[in-house]
Amino acid sequence: MEKLRSSRKRAKKKHLQGTDCTTTTSVANKLQKICETGFLIQSEDPEVKDYDRADDCDAALNDTAFCESDHENDCSDSNAQSIVSTSKSKSSFTLHVEHELSKQDVDRLLRKKWKYRWEVPAFDTSSKWIGTGESFLQDVNAASAYGLKLRLYKHWLDVCKTSGCVDFNSSKQRLFFSLCNSYRDILHHAKKAFYIKGSVEDSNLVDAYVMHALNHILRSGDLVKKNDARLGKHEDTAKEEVLTNDSYLDHGFTRPKVLMLLPLASIALRVVKRLIQLTPPANKVNVEHLDRFYNEFGNEVEGTVDRNELLNSNLDPHNSKTEKSSKPLDFDVLFGGNNNDAFMIGVKFTRKSIKLYNDFYSSDLIVASPLGLFKKLELAEKEKEKDVDYLSSIEILVIDHADVISMQNWSYVNEIVEHLNCLPSNQHGTDIMRIRKWYLDGHAQFYRQTIILSSYLTPDINALFNHHCVNYEGKIKLSCQYKGILPKVIPGMRQIYKRFDSDSITEADDARFQFFKEKVFSKIKEDSDQGGIMLFISSYHDYLRLRQFMRSENASHCLLGEYGRQSDISTARRQFFEGKSKMILYTERAHFYHRYKIRGVQNLIIYALPERKEFYQEIVNMLEGSVNMTCTVLFSRFDQFQLERIVGSAAAKRMLSSDKDVFVVC
Repeated sequence: MEKLRSSRKRAKKKHLQGTDCTTTTSVANKLQKICETGFLIQSEDPEVKDYDRADDCDAALNDTAFCESDHENDCSDSNAQSIVSTSKSKSSFTLHVEHELSKQDVDRLLRKKWKYRWEVPAFDTSSKWIGTGESFLQDVNAASAYGLKLRLYKHWLDVCKTSGCVDFNSSKQRLFFSLCNSYRDILHHAKKAFYIKGSVEDSNLVDAYVMHALNHILRSGDLVKKNDARLGKHEDTAKEEVLTNDSYLDHGFTRPKVLMLLPLASIALRVVKRLIQLTPPANKVNVEHLDRFYNEFGNEVEGTVDRNELLNSNLDPHNSKTEKSSKPLDFDVLFGGNNNDAFMIGVKFTRKSIKLYNDFYSSDLIVASPLGLFKKLELAEKEKEKDVDYLSSIEILVIDHADVISMQNWSYVNEIVEHLNCLPSNQHGTDIMRIRKWYLDGHAQFYRQTIILSSYLTPDINALFNHHCVNYEGKIKLSCQYKGILPKVIPGMRQIYKRFDSDSITEADDARFQFFKEKVFSKIKEDSDQGGIMLFISSYHDYLRLRQFMRSENASHCLLGEYGRQSDISTARRQFFEGKSKMILYTERAHFYHRYKIRGVQNLIIYALPERKEFYQEIVNMLEGSVNMTCTVLFSRFDQFQLERIVGSAAAKRMLSSDKDVFVVC
């Protein structure tokens, strides 16, 4: 890494001596060769070099067309003139990428200690944004187009007006865009997903991060084209200018700058369609492979089931076709489209077109599911000729619907994040002498912005945000006060909450299991005639543990897990209903993917509270019609996130701090 940091300085000295060299196959070898001979490597890859097509080169010679101040010529009204005047100051993009970190800054970031110093109201009265560093929202200026390139800003205004937006300046999408444009890491863990509360708020958030991604991509491309044009005017001295002027440092190791991780193809369809809609008309004269994209990511109705269409239909809102669905409406909407969870697509922007299914190395944006990208990581480990170097220069990471991803496999996300901003194994046609210093210094992770959007917060999501998001700009996250969902439980239900102690989060699973054996299962074992017991389990690890325990105790039980065959599941449900199996083990993931209505439940034990608060009422309400109408809930102080979403923040605080360890809710 020391060679990487000093290569450009050494290259300057060698260049003045007029020496040459040949290239080798890896970035490290090429930089070492540069250190020895001072050869300026030029891109030989036409895809990497072609930020726009050849017929756009003449336009690139006009510096004002690509300047950072967005000094564009289509401004007709007075407001636009004011925006042009204000935009002569440096944009958030420029300030972000030009910032230089000191050794003390890096040491501080590596300590991963964050102090939230300010707060501002969020979208509703029960939540607020809190952030590190200095508050910036009061300095956001509409006269500067909120930091957007002018052509993007004007197009966004037109799109909003068409959709009926009355006051763009105070709209939710504009407010969230200002957060994104701060280039700070963002954790929004209380979004109202389109499949639960309608698409309005969800669409606002999508609009904001899509516009931020577009702004970043276009500013990055325009800066490269501007510098290419400047160097093109002085070809005889171009090499010396690059070596002596840091303003020409405008490259990463590879071209892709934005990565969006989404759980399902149907959701990717929504996001990419919106990306195309929000791209200015001049930049999408042609959208390549659009039909193929709709065919592969859509279904017969070209995407997900529209909730509003279902609600406004004369048919039952659960009925998306002709047969009445037995599932909740949010299930039908979420899983009503293409449920492929292993996809990956590259998107490239040129001056007049958008290229879908582009080669990853020449793409600006990669849209992928965690599983789809994880398969690429596995392939790269098995086959030496494969690599994932296109992840080396990701500057904006968006993880949307993180709650759905957590129901798939969150470990894929952790693995992907660990592979971001690593030193590439090959050059991939990049002009090494124009790579930014902070890439060569190994500091790219400190410049990467991570935006996480979820309907709720989990320990895994929280850990990723706290330990793997080390952006030097700082952090912003949502702080919420929950009312709880207990009123949605059927009247007369007796809910007994039992708290167990655990010294640390690493010991919580063992403590929960021990408490269950001694305080819960022992009573079940004593009453040999008791049946109709459903054991609801949130974690698959806990499910495997309890399955093994039941077998060791020769307990009468059946299994309803997420990996069971349909025939086995049907048999288990029938045996439980008929009393042939006294207990049934049911996982949260199985409920997420199938939303079964279990018949015959007489006694409910919630081994661990569900992550999705809606599931609590659905599971507890399965006791309707039972004799005792009683459920038992196990929890510890490490279940705070789940507990406060269900019983409310105030009640959760009391239950976690009280000297008592048993609480009854009727």
